This record gives sequence, structure tokens and C-alpha cells, in this order.
Amino acid sequence: MALDRTVYVEKEIEIPLRQQEKICGTLDITKNAKGIVIFAHGSGSSRFSPRNQYVADLLHKKGFATLLFDLLTEEEEIIDSQTGRLRFDIDLLTTRLIMATEWCRDNQQTSSLPIGYFGASTGAAAALCAAAQLGDSVKAVVSRGGRADMAIEKLPQVTAPTLLIVGGNDPIVINMNKLAAKYLAVKNKLVIVPNATHLFEEPGALDKVADAAALWFAEHLSGR
Repeated sequence: MALDRTVYVEKEIEIPLRQQEKICGTLDITKNAKGIVIFAHGSGSSRFSPRNQYVADLLHKKGFATLLFDLLTEEEEIIDSQTGRLRFDIDLLTTRLIMATEWCRDNQQTSSLPIGYFGASTGAAAALCAAAQLGDSVKAVVSRGGRADMAIEKLPQVTAPTLLIVGGNDPIVINMNKLAAKYLAVKNKLVIVPNATHLFEEPGALDKVADAAALWFAEHLSGR
């Protein structure tokens, strides 16, 4: 990812797991950051997701730090590429996201920043489950084409204001998110991007996602 002029720290980080395993991430900190947005990527993706990097670049311009990290270890990535199983293990993905959150709270450069989540597809389910467990530690959640239905039992426990963004040409996921919204007991909003499909690959579609996310985080991440 190209270093944006608004970013003054960009570095690769490692989050240690058990038995010398680790997951890797890219931390970008903007000047006078208003908060940090931790990304949870979707099925079969990684911290190098071009869509998430695009959204992160816009958030940098809006004054937010970001952490994009791999939810799986290198060994797990190999297993998942062969079986497709781990990408749907929401409990595992949730645990990894909580570990990344704890890393941010322990890191001197990010410990004072309010935390938001940006989750895509199955990563959105993990973001909502982690937000339910961590309570007020997470200030806002944004879901892009998210499988919020996979977190349905945890949704009533989410305390972070939640924005659900879905493509207008993604009817199955629209219905999943409409159902999920009924289970959320906190402030929430469903945004449908016209003519967009699940991956928001249409011209201008991802810009609308990024703009909506930036506004949501600006409203709900209050700063230092």
C-alpha cells in the first residue's frame, strides 16, 4: 500500500499467538488521529484486500488510524485454501479480532485512541461478535456486505452503533442484514448502495462505502 501523505507512521506489526505462532498486520497512524479502525477481512481474503485498503486510504484522509491484519496464521491460510473451513469459523475469527484489539490497547501509539471495527463478509460477523464481547471498548462498527446473520445470537449484546452497508444488487445479503437489524438493540442504520453487487466492484460503489463508513466513524469515534 502506498504511503499516503496524511500517514506519519506505517509499519508491519506482529501479534503473537501461542506456540510461537503469529498473525501479521499493517498499522497506519495519521497525524492527530481521531480514532483507530481495525479491519476484519472477508472470506478467503487477507490484510492485502484491495477493497479494504481503498477504504483505509480514505479513512486516513479523514483523520483515522487503521490496522489491517490477517485473521489466520500462514499455516492456517494453507489449510483454509484447501478446505475453505476456517474462513467460516466465526469463533476463531472473533478471537483473533479481540487479540488485535488488545494489541492496540497495549500499544503505546494506539492505546489512547477510540476503537472502531470495519468488517466485510464473514469478517463483519466476527466484528459484531467481538463488539458484543468487548462492550464499551468498541465505539462503532461498520459492516460491508456483511454476514451479520452469522452473529445473530450475539447481536442483542452489541453496544456499539452499527452501520450495515449492502449492495443494491445483492438481495440475499440485503435480507440477511434486514433481519440482523431487528436483533440489534443499539443505534443502527442500513445503507443500500444502488446497483452495487456483493464486492462493490462497480464504478463509484466503493467510494460510497468509504464515504458512509467515514461519516459513521466521525460521528461515533469521539477522539482522544
